[in-house]
Amino acid sequence: MSTDALVLLKEDHKELRKLFRAFENAGENAHQAKGKIVHRIIQLLTVHTYIENEVVYPRVRALLPELEDDVLESYEEHHVADVLVMEIFGMAPDAERFDAKTTVLIEGVRHHIKEEEEEWFPKVREGLGRKALQEIGEEMLVAKQNAPREPVQPSALKKTIDAIIA
Repeated sequence: MSTDALVLLKEDHKELRKLFRAFENAGENAHQAKGKIVHRIIQLLTVHTYIENEVVYPRVRALLPELEDDVLESYEEHHVADVLVMEIFGMAPDAERFDAKTTVLIEGVRHHIKEEEEEWFPKVREGLGRKALQEIGEEMLVAKQNAPREPVQPSALKKTIDAIIA
């Protein structure tokens, strides 16, 4: 198993894409199946964004200050996803706006993944190199053990409050 941070992130992305397709192909009235798929999407996104926010972005930001704007944009994209995840998490799968909210979440995450993989990852790989990416990957694997699996401690809510107060 690779400990390269970017390889690990791409593995998460691949699993998320697979779940997105499963949701989209589940059928219009497949509420129970969609509910299970979305529950798994939320778990994966919660862990993934936690690891990126707590390990990857701070390390890249410190080591490659020229990528500051990219990191800040990624934090904001995570914030938007966090808000949607919190709303979806509290909804019944047969709720009127469940499919619509999930679709918006999927579209946003797909955009984020595309930007990361096509634009950001190549810059990070070139700037950090193999050894640093493996060290960050090892940190990610440790953080993954303690990462929240559900949005019970919503960072999005805290960020929203902080943004209003600031």
